[in-house]
Amino acid sequence: MRSLFAWLFAGLVLTAVPVSAAEQPDLIFKRSTVFKWLTPNDKLATYGLDDPEVEGVACHFTVPERGGFKGWIGVAEEVSDISLACRQIGPIKFTEKFSQGEDVFRKRRSLFFKKMQIVRGCDVKRNVLVYMVYSDRIIEGSPKNSTSSVPIMPWGTQSEVPKCADWVE
Repeated sequence: MRSLFAWLFAGLVLTAVPVSAAEQPDLIFKRSTVFKWLTPNDKLATYGLDDPEVEGVACHFTVPERGGFKGWIGVAEEVSDISLACRQIGPIKFTEKFSQGEDVFRKRRSLFFKKMQIVRGCDVKRNVLVYMVYSDRIIEGSPKNSTSSVPIMPWGTQSEVPKCADWVE
């Protein structure tokens, strides 16, 4: 019984703390995938966000959103199928040092135990930023993930390209 209370308390604490590393992503569009009577449909939602510590990089991800009654009231556990694409959209400028695997964005995917995370790393040998999205559960984890890489290239009249290795802690 004491263990159950500990898990419930941990779940309440986790839901009370905001879990995003970046600002909220911009909704690009939603598309219905499963029709539901009298309640919202299941949808795929595509979002865009800028890397908060690397200017000139944007990521887009698509997540399923459950409809039905549970989705409507916000207690449905979302599935872990998330796709990710990140691209250079301007000159790359690092604003601060970062750790390998550092969070770029996090969001809850269930009421208590699941969250989606986008993390960043640097492939030092190739001078490429690598982004991975995955969903995890406190108790059993999740193997579903997606990876996107952004080679750091000159942009416009930029002659010198920064090295991500110089910004990794």
